[in-house]
Amino acid sequence: MNGAGFFHRVAAITVLLQGLVATGIAQTTEAEPRVSAELVSVAKIWDQAPHNAFTDLIHWKGKFYCAFREGKGHAGDLGKLRVLASVDGENWNSAGLIEDAKFDLRDAALTEMPDGRLMVLGGAQIPGKSTGTFVCFSEDGVQFSDPEIVIAPGRWLWRTTRQGEDSFGVAYGAPDRANASSLLKTRDGRNYETVISDLLNDGEWPTEAQIRFDGDATAYCLHRRDGKTKKTAMLGVSKPPYREWQWKDLGQRLGGPNFVETPNGQWLAVGRLYDAPVRTELLQLDVEQGSMRSILKLPSGGDTSYPGMVWHNDFLWISYYASHEGKTSIYLAKVKISESISEAKLEKKTPVRIGTRRELFVDDYLIENKHDVRFELHHPQSTESVLTFDRPWEGPFCGYVTVFQDDQKYRMYYRGLPNAGGDCSDQEVTCYAESENGIDWVKPELGLFEHSGSKANNIVLQGETPASHNFSPFFDKNP
Repeated sequence: MNGAGFFHRVAAITVLLQGLVATGIAQTTEAEPRVSAELVSVAKIWDQAPHNAFTDLIHWKGKFYCAFREGKGHAGDLGKLRVLASVDGENWNSAGLIEDAKFDLRDAALTEMPDGRLMVLGGAQIPGKSTGTFVCFSEDGVQFSDPEIVIAPGRWLWRTTRQGEDSFGVAYGAPDRANASSLLKTRDGRNYETVISDLLNDGEWPTEAQIRFDGDATAYCLHRRDGKTKKTAMLGVSKPPYREWQWKDLGQRLGGPNFVETPNGQWLAVGRLYDAPVRTELLQLDVEQGSMRSILKLPSGGDTSYPGMVWHNDFLWISYYASHEGKTSIYLAKVKISESISEAKLEKKTPVRIGTRRELFVDDYLIENKHDVRFELHHPQSTESVLTFDRPWEGPFCGYVTVFQDDQKYRMYYRGLPNAGGDCSDQEVTCYAESENGIDWVKPELGLFEHSGSKANNIVLQGETPASHNFSPFFDKNP
C-alpha cells in the first residue's frame, strides 16, 4: 500500500476537503451592491524627510510593511526608499532604508515572492532624465539586498501582483515608446518576460497601472493615462494567458491608481482625483460596467495619493501621502466597508463564480442548489496497524499521536506511558518515530534520555511533567 493510502486510512475525515468542496458558484444579488465606507481612523506615520511620498503597503509574516520615497522634493534629487514595519498598524518603526548613489529610487512596490521573500520594486530614475526599474529582496524585513536594475532606464515597471508562481506588472514609456504600455511577468523578480508588448496603445500616453486577479484568474488592469487629449483612467479585462484585453474608459482622471477585491467580491480603488480640490479618494469600482463612484474622501490635499491597500482582519488599510497639513507626510487610514441592497433586488439571484478556489462544503452559503449533493461525514475505517507500542517505556497507555510531513519524511510524536497513573504522570515520556512512506515506521535510537539504565531508545522528552501530556508539535513554516 502506498503512502497516500495511509492517509486515507488514518485521516479519512480529510475526504471532506476533497469530496465536499464547492468549486462551482454561489448566490448573490444580480445588481452590484452599493458599498459604503466609514473612516475608523487615520494617522500620520512618518514625516522625517523634507518630502515623503509614493507609498505601498503589504501584510507579510505577521506584520504590516509600508514603503515610500524620502527626498528633498517631489522629484529631481536622489531619493531613498524607507521601509516601516508595524505589528498592529498603529505603532510603526523604521525597518530599513534602500538607497543608490546614482539613481533616484521612487514609487516602492511590495510583493511576496513564491519562495516567501519580500521583493521591493521601484523606479530607478536618473534625475531629470529617464526611469528604469530596480528590485531588492528581504527574508526578514530588516536586511535588504542591494538594488539591482532589472529594466534599463527608458521603460518603468510600476508595480507587480502575484498570480500563482508568477508576478505580473505593467511597464510604460519613461520616455521610450510612450504611446504603449506592456504587460510583463516574472517568477524570480529579476528576469522578465513580455506577455504583450502593446497592452494599451490608443494614441495617448498610458502610464501608471495596477494589475489584480479574481478567484477565476481573470485579470483586471486599472490604468492611468496622461495623453494630450485624453487623461481619463482605463479599465482592462483579460482571461489567461492575458494576451487579449478589452478596455473601458472610466471617464475620470485617476493618479497613482490602486485597487483590491474584498472577500465579498466588491472592487475598491484609491487614487488622486484632480477635480478641485485635488485629493485622495476611495471609490467603488464596477468591473462589469466599467465605472467607478466616490465613497470616501480621505484627509488629503495638494501633493497627495499613491496608495497602498491591504484587506486585513475585516478592514481596508490604506497607506498614502498628502500635504494638506503643510508638510508632505505619510498617512495610514483604517476603513470599515459595508454593503447595502434593496429587498426587491435581493429577490433576483445570480451566481458568483469562484472558479477553482477551494471552499469547504459546510453550509448552504456557497451552494446554488442541492439537487445531486448532500452533507455526509466520512468516517475513518480501521485497518491494519502500522506501529505497535511494545517498548517498556511505551505500553498500553500510549496516546496523543501527532503526525506531520517534513519534506520527504513523516514524523510521529506520541506519549509513552506503561502504567495508569492519572493525567500528567511522572512516568510519561514523549516518543518519536519516522517513516519514508507513511506505512513503514522506524523508532530510532536517539540516545537522548536514559530509561532502565540505557539510552538506546526513541525518547525525545522525559521528566518535564506535564510537558509530555498531549505533546503536540507542528512544523512552523513562518518562524
